[in-house]
Amino acid sequence: MFDLFTIENLFTLLMLTLLQAVLGFDNLLYISLESNRVSKDRQQYVRKVGISLAIIFRIVLLYVIFNAIRYFQDPIFSIHWTKIFIGEFNVHSLIVLLGGGFIIYTAMKEIYHLLSVHDLNENKSKSNKTRSVKAAIFWIIVMNLVFSFDSILSALALTDEFYVMAAAVVISGLLMIWLADRVATFLEKNRMYEVLGLFILFIVGIMLVTEGGHLAHIKFFNYPVEPMTKTTFYFVLVVLILVDIVQSKYQAKLTKQIQR
Repeated sequence: MFDLFTIENLFTLLMLTLLQAVLGFDNLLYISLESNRVSKDRQQYVRKVGISLAIIFRIVLLYVIFNAIRYFQDPIFSIHWTKIFIGEFNVHSLIVLLGGGFIIYTAMKEIYHLLSVHDLNENKSKSNKTRSVKAAIFWIIVMNLVFSFDSILSALALTDEFYVMAAAVVISGLLMIWLADRVATFLEKNRMYEVLGLFILFIVGIMLVTEGGHLAHIKFFNYPVEPMTKTTFYFVLVVLILVDIVQSKYQAKLTKQIQR
């Protein structure tokens, strides 16, 4: 236990905490959007309880993977449909594929609601009641585990000290609790960024699906699925934000000219 405070372990702890923070951005966005689906007076409670419970389950998942990593990597079944579809699935690939698919579904459903509604304020009031507190906390925990899977595997590549990895999970979780309210407040005050946030979430889903497809060695017509890298994701993210900023400024200029 005292070995935790060596220079090497403290440096590794810093690196793991930064890794968890960087990889946790998409998770933070999902938490903010999910918590907004409950009544306003319960949103902060949902975020804090959801993330706190997710930290506990993350440490449990870390312990399970730490002691049984080979079972997550061993194939459990395969599909071979001539040359049309080929795949070899393990637990890791299934978790990432299903998580990515669910995020894509969630983002598309919310985008559809934004396009189909006539009164945005009325729609927001209704949408806040579409999730119970327990359901929102449940999905925050589930998706937190999906998002944390790759970061845990990355952590295992950096160190074999369980307590160092667990400490990084706790620190990054506390940082996430602190940031979650601020991200949610920003989205609340800047409703124009709702669409941007949903499309970022959509891209996150695509990233997870491609990662899961790569892990499962999926091939369509003999073409392998290539994973979207984090570098590509952040590049697309920057481009989306820049386009949104330019579009907003241009729209404001057009509106001002029309009003003259």
